[in-house]
Amino acid sequence: MPDPRHLILWPVLAQIGLTFGLYVWLSVVRQMAVRRGEVAYGCFELGRDEPLPIARITRNLANQFELPVIVFASVALLVAFDRVTVVDVWAGWVFVAGRILHTLVQTLTDNVPLRGQVFLINFVGCAILVAHLAAVAWFG
Repeated sequence: MPDPRHLILWPVLAQIGLTFGLYVWLSVVRQMAVRRGEVAYGCFELGRDEPLPIARITRNLANQFELPVIVFASVALLVAFDRVTVVDVWAGWVFVAGRILHTLVQTLTDNVPLRGQVFLINFVGCAILVAHLAAVAWFG
């Protein structure tokens, strides 16, 4: 079996890819809205006057710098301590799958209760990584 220290990098790279994809998507929809005359560039300065579909993408992009930061730090520390396991790799993929579902629900619907439910998926993945890291810190 491949080394889990290397395998854990794939969900991290997938999360980074999701974030990059959101940057591209947001840039395209903002440019299209300006070209159609729906808004001026100035409305994006603070995001207060963004059309709702664009504001959803903006907010989701901001979300990519909240919980994922904890995952990135946990993965980096587990790799540094040479304590990555197959469970960590699976937790990383659960996290990314949850982030993708969360992104789809948040950007394409107004279903806030569903968004909260799918958030639990990536939260579980993150919690598993943090719990393992805590065990490493506590027990060595």
